[in-house]
Amino acid sequence: MTLTNADLPSAKHDGSSGEAGSPGPRAGNAQRRVFSNAYKLRIVEEYDGLSEHGARGALLRREGLYQSHVEKWRRARERGALGTGPAAVGGSAGPGRGEGRAILSENRRLRQENERLTAELERTRAVLEIVGKAHALLETISGSAEKATPSTK
Repeated sequence: MTLTNADLPSAKHDGSSGEAGSPGPRAGNAQRRVFSNAYKLRIVEEYDGLSEHGARGALLRREGLYQSHVEKWRRARERGALGTGPAAVGGSAGPGRGEGRAILSENRRLRQENERLTAELERTRAVLEIVGKAHALLETISGSAEKATPSTK
């Protein structure tokens, strides 16, 4: 037999108990936790500094966090989105949507320029290698030509 809250003698069907002032099974709505950027940085640095077996799990349990929190905060730290101010509601205090697109566009442009310059550098290195080999060959030919011709001293 299954027992529900509706079967309890003092329970009402709205999920609250019959007593005034006592919390029901869903007392208080869950609220999303918001962490400051300073807290995120402190936790990531502390997590990365732990090496003992089980120490990282203990930190996560103590703080009531998941490993995914730390991973997400580490990526944010690496891209520079974690400052020292409090986190904005709904996310970290990083760039807005328009700024994010501009940053992505600039990033794409810089990557293309980097690829172009890398290819140009490789071509320049190849040309210098060929010129060096040609110079060495000409010195060898010049040296053997001087040995072949008698000097007129």
